[in-house]
Amino acid sequence: MRYGPNLLEEILRRTDIVQLVGRRVKLTRKGQAFWGCCPFHGEKTASFKVENARRTFHCFGCGKGGDAFKWLMETEGVSFPEAVERLAGEAGVELPKWSPEDEAREEKKKSLYDVIEAAAKFFEEQLAAPTGKVAREYLKGRALDGDAAKKFRLGYAPAAGSALIAHLTGLNVTMDDMIAAGLARPADEHHGVRDFFFNRLMFPISDGRGRVVAFGGRGLTADAKPKYINTGETEFFSKGRLLYNFHLARPAAIKAQTIIVCEGYMDVIALVRAGFEAAVAPLGTALTEDQLQLLWKVAPEPVCAFDGDAAGKKAALRAAHLALPHLKAGHSLRFAFIPGDEDPDSLIRALGPGAMQKVLDAAEPLADVLWKSETEGKDLSTPERRAGLEQALGELVGKITDAKVAEYYRRDFDSRVFDAFKRRPKREATGRPWTPRAGREGKGNFGGKGRFAPQPEGVSEAVKASLIARGGPLKVKESEILRLVLNEPELAARHAEMLAALPFSDLVLDRLRAELLNVAASGSRLEKQGLENHLIRRGMADIVARLKAPTQQMGEGTASGEDADARFLRAAHQLRDMAELGPEQKVAWERFKREPTEEHQREALRFRQDRSGE
Repeated sequence: MRYGPNLLEEILRRTDIVQLVGRRVKLTRKGQAFWGCCPFHGEKTASFKVENARRTFHCFGCGKGGDAFKWLMETEGVSFPEAVERLAGEAGVELPKWSPEDEAREEKKKSLYDVIEAAAKFFEEQLAAPTGKVAREYLKGRALDGDAAKKFRLGYAPAAGSALIAHLTGLNVTMDDMIAAGLARPADEHHGVRDFFFNRLMFPISDGRGRVVAFGGRGLTADAKPKYINTGETEFFSKGRLLYNFHLARPAAIKAQTIIVCEGYMDVIALVRAGFEAAVAPLGTALTEDQLQLLWKVAPEPVCAFDGDAAGKKAALRAAHLALPHLKAGHSLRFAFIPGDEDPDSLIRALGPGAMQKVLDAAEPLADVLWKSETEGKDLSTPERRAGLEQALGELVGKITDAKVAEYYRRDFDSRVFDAFKRRPKREATGRPWTPRAGREGKGNFGGKGRFAPQPEGVSEAVKASLIARGGPLKVKESEILRLVLNEPELAARHAEMLAALPFSDLVLDRLRAELLNVAASGSRLEKQGLENHLIRRGMADIVARLKAPTQQMGEGTASGEDADARFLRAAHQLRDMAELGPEQKVAWERFKREPTEEHQREALRFRQDRSGE
C-alpha cells in the first residue's frame, strides 16, 4: 500500500528518533543534538549525530544518514512498508484501512501462510517418526544432530505420494489452497493430485519476517532427479528474491557488517553451527539482482564463499558481472574460494572453523576476480592480444553506472595493464630474459623508484641529480617536452601530429603523452589547472608532480625570447635527433651509461650538440 506524505510526516513527528537510535547506539547529549560512535563503520571518536529537532541521524565519517524509516531499513534490513508499519504501531498512528478487495486478498495470503506453517510442522514430525529414519541417517552422516534439525526446522517428506495431502485435508485445508501454497501438484494426464515433495529431506525457506513461505527438498536416493528442488513460484514466493537463512542472518550481518554467501543449504547450516551466523545461500540458482540488493541492505561487501573448482569460479564470475552495474561507493563484493575439492561444510568438518576463517580472511576483491578472468591462462604475448585485453577491460568498466566507481576501476585496470606488460623486461635475441641495468646495484646505473646505485668516483653531484631524476638524456628531453605541454595545454592540439610521432622511450611519460593527445582529440579546451586535475583523476598525480617540480637538468633550457611553440618545436627536433644515434653516438652513450663520468658525459653530449646545432 502507498502512504501519503502527510501520514508519513505524522509518524515521524510522533517518533522520538533519539530514543529509537539509542536502542542500538550509546548517545551523549551536546547542546541540542546527541552524539555517538557510528554503528555503520568502526570509529573511536564520535562523529554520529542524532537530532530530534530535525528528526534525522547523520554520520560525518561515512556519510550515512536519514530519518527514522531509513534507520530501521539500514539497521534491521526491513523494507520501507515494514518500517512504516513498525513505527506507526509504536507511535499509535492508525494506518489507512484497506479496501474490501485488499482485505480479502490479505486474508487469503494469511490463510496460505497458515497452510505452509502446518506443512512445516508436519515435515518436522515426520523426521522424528519411524518413517523419517532414512533422513535421520543422512543427517547423521553429515554430522548433524537433533539440535541442528530443530534450529533449522529440518523435516522429512514421506515417500508416500499423498501423505501431506491427507494430513492437510484432515485440517480442512482445500485442495486449491494446497496447490496455491505450492504443496501439491494438480492432476495431469499421467497422475492424479499428489504431494509436491516426497522422500526428501526438507529445508523450510522463510521470508524477511521469518514466516515459512516455501521449501527446498533434497532427494535421499541415488537416482533422485533433480537432487534438490524448491517450491514453485507462488504469490508470495519467488526463489530469485529470497535467500536461505536471511531472516536469521540479518541481525548478525548488521552487527558484523559482513555476510557470507555460499552455494547451498548444507553449507549455510555448517557455517552457522561453526559460529559464522551471518551465512545465507541462493535458492538453487545463481545470485540475482534482487538477492544482491538484499545483501547490500545489511553489509557493504558481502563475501561470496564458493568452491574452488571450475564451477565455483564460474559462479563467482557470474556474480561479479551481475554486480558491476549496481556498484556504488562503499558497496561491492568479495570472493573466497574453498581450496581443493572441499566446500564449506566438508572443510569445517575436516579442519574446523579456523580453516574456514582463513579462507574468508583471504577473500579477493571483485576487481581481482575480473582481472584474473581476463588474464589467467591466456597468451597475451602480442600487442594485438594486449589490445584485446584492454578492450575487454574497458567493456567491463563500461557496465558500471556509477561514474566515480567506474573511474576508479578504469584507473585500477590501467595500472594493472601497465604493471603487467609495459614494464615487462624485453628478451635478447638468444631468448634469455633480459634484466634491465636500472635495477642492478653496484653497476653505476639507476636504481628502481628513483634510487641511484653506487657510482664511480669523480662524478659531479649535478650529473648524479640529472641521472636520478630521469635516467638519461632522452628521458630528460621527453620530460622537457611534456612539461611545456602541461604549462601550455594548447600545444598538444596545435602540434598533435608531431607530438604523436615523437620516439618516447620512457613508458610512464609515453602514457602521459597518450593521455594529452586524447584530451586534445576530444576537443576539450582545458586550462592548465583543469588539465592537471584531469590527469590526476586518471592516476597520474606522481608524474604530474615530478614534471611541475623545479629542475636544472642537463640539456634543458630555453632561448631568450622564445615563445611556447618555438620551445616545443626546438625540443621535439632535439629529441628526434637524439633518438637517431649513429654507431659512434651509440658507443659514446653506452660508455657514459656504464661509467657516467664527466668526461664521458661531455663526449656523449658533443654528439648530441653536433646533431642538434646547439
